[in-house]
Order: sequence, then structure tokens, then C-alpha cells
Amino acid sequence: MKKNTIFSITGATLFFLLPGILSAQIVDKNSIIAPGATVEKLGTGYSFTEGPAADKNGNVYFTDQPNNKIIRWDAETGAFTTFSDQSGRSNGMYFDAKGNLIACADMDNQLWSFDKSGKATVLIKDYEGKLLNGPNDLWIHPKGGIYITDPYFRRNYWKRTPATQQDGQHLYYLTPDRSKLTRVDETLVQPNGLIGTPDGKKLYVADPGAKKIYVYDIQKDGSLANKTQFASVGSDGMTMDNQGNIYVTGKGVTVLDKNGNEIAQIPIQENWTANVCFGGKNHDILFITASKSVYAVKMNVKGI
Repeated sequence: MKKNTIFSITGATLFFLLPGILSAQIVDKNSIIAPGATVEKLGTGYSFTEGPAADKNGNVYFTDQPNNKIIRWDAETGAFTTFSDQSGRSNGMYFDAKGNLIACADMDNQLWSFDKSGKATVLIKDYEGKLLNGPNDLWIHPKGGIYITDPYFRRNYWKRTPATQQDGQHLYYLTPDRSKLTRVDETLVQPNGLIGTPDGKKLYVADPGAKKIYVYDIQKDGSLANKTQFASVGSDGMTMDNQGNIYVTGKGVTVLDKNGNEIAQIPIQENWTANVCFGGKNHDILFITASKSVYAVKMNVKGI
């Protein structure tokens, strides 16, 4: 992995920059990006980056899934270190209120919890005695319940037979005491990224299989109601800022306002942008995992 420090996160133009390349201009209708900010490549040389999640101090943890690693980016120094080299092929991740890193460990189709030392504990190993397809992403409700998407993307390291044991690709909910896993939507085509509001009342779920994002009302028992189409676009990972804007991924990063209207587009010169989160000491840096690299851009808004 090579670290790139050529450009400052508080640079001088609103262009996407790489060494020797001047690329497409960032579209920013609502001034959510910090004035003069540029997209900076923080690190490269990975196989495929995914699952960024920030701890309370703004340090960002992300996965290099093919290499079975979780990497930590230090918000103070910008240094990269290996948090775990036995990550369970983790994909999406999120910190719980106790500071544990909860991860979609799809090596064995499980949900894991890493403590601060990197020790892993299995939280979910199956659903009704059958392996999940491959937990992909998660969001933790303020009261502790966990929403998990379970699409099917064939991995070359799976040895199981049959290839899939579930009857579809569903959205799940794990109770706050982590004792019961239930399905909360069985009608999705291929659910992927998801994010909820900080008040715990709304959940946004991307279904790239249907090229849609849905929004639900979260009920007191964790069940979902009033499913509504939010946008006619799919997404891999997603996040939200403190203005309620939704950040979706795939080709670069697209930002949608509360009504689902596009207000910003951040192009990224990689084959695929997999996921995003807010990190940094003030939680105002958009951290982007994209194929073989990780990027950042200084924002006017903050993460939730």
C-alpha cells in the first residue's frame, strides 16, 4: 500500500485531482463541500476496499476484503495500520455504542463483533438453522437493534453446498439484546447499503437489484412500516450527513437531499465506489472506499 499526500483536504479548487490528471468538476448545488476542497487519494495498493466506519474520535476503519483485513486510518496522523488480518472477509461495518466494531463477515456468512483489541465474537451464524447468503451491510439503531442486508454475491472462497440456503435476498433485524434475528422485508430484489436517521425513526435501504432506494418508518419493536420509494437509483454503501442528505455510491458519490433530488456529484477515478462514511476529528471529512484506493474530501456538513 502506498500513501499519497500530494493534495491537501483543504486544497484550492473544486476539481477532482490525481497526480498528472485533471478530471471532471465536482457538482455541488447546495455548498455541502468545503470551499476550495479537493478529493484527495489517501492510500492505494489494496485489492478492494469496503465498509468504512468511524469511531467516536473520527478514526476510520475499512476493509480490504479479498485480503481478509481491516485497516485503520488515524484521524490525527493520517497513518494506516492493520487492525485485523483475520477479518472474516468483512464487508460493511458500524460501531456500536460500546465501541465494538460490528462487521458483516461474509467468509462464513456471519455477523461479527470486534472489541477494541481486534478480538472477534460471532453474533449471528445462521437464520433458522440455514446459512445467510452473505451479510453485506448494517446500521445500528440508537437503541441498539441492528438492521442487516443479506444479498447474494457469489464469492470464490465459499465452499458451501448448496450455494445459497435462503429462499431470497432479505432485510433482517437483530434485537438489541442480540437474541433474536427476524426478517423485516422479504420483498427486496437485492438489498445492499442502508442508513438510518439519528432519531431512529427512518431507515433508508438501497436495492440495486431493483435500482431503487426505499425509506421505511421504524416501529418501536424494530419492525418496519410504510415502505416508500425514496429514489429511482441503486447504491452500494450509503451514509447520511447532519442535514439529512443521503450519500450513495457506485460511479463516484452522488448526494441526494431529503426529497431524493440530486444535489452533488463527486467523481472518483476508480472502477467502482463501494462505500462512504464521515470521519476525521470533527467528523467533517467524507471518507470514500473505491476499488484499490481510499479517498477523502473536506465537507461543510458533518456525519450523524
